Amino acid sequence: RMTMEYQVQLSAAPADVSRLEAMLEAEDPAAVSEVDGCALQWRVNTNLRPADLVALLGRNGLPTPLSKVRVLPSVCCGGCSG
Repeated sequence: RMTMEYQVQLSAAPADVSRLEAMLEAEDPAAVSEVDGCALQWRVNTNLRPADLVALLGRNGLPTPLSKVRVLPSVCCGGCSG
């Protein structure tokens, strides 16, 4: 599966960001994420699908509709893969 970048609009700030990051890492060890608590946004680079992210958020106490997950356009220039 290809790595994608997502921006997820959260309904509330995660109570425990480190738990959310650990749960993400358990499902995709190469994933990178960042939570902006002020803007209630979660930016994620992962090979998980949007539905997987929604399920993960639900298990973390942040029920989120799939419509709140936005796929961001690729910023890959292709330079690092030759």
